[in-house]
Amino acid sequence: MVRSARGSLAIGEDGTGGLETLAILNEERFLARIGWARNSAELYGDTESVKAKLINLISAVRTLMRIPLIATNVVVIVYALVLG
Repeated sequence: MVRSARGSLAIGEDGTGGLETLAILNEERFLARIGWARNSAELYGDTESVKAKLINLISAVRTLMRIPLIATNVVVIVYALVLG
């Protein structure tokens, strides 16, 4: 039972870490340099390509997931501290 709990904790930590990497990307300093800023897809009328959809996904994660990520991080940290 403990083994499955640790496995699910690892999956939760990995998922949280993946969302955090998207949430902390700075649009002006990083994404604009590689042409992935939100303006670049809208300027060229490119709204249906995979790149435009990924830009919209990154923007949505950055906007919508900040507060839930804070709560998830608190839960994961407390869970890890309690179980060692």
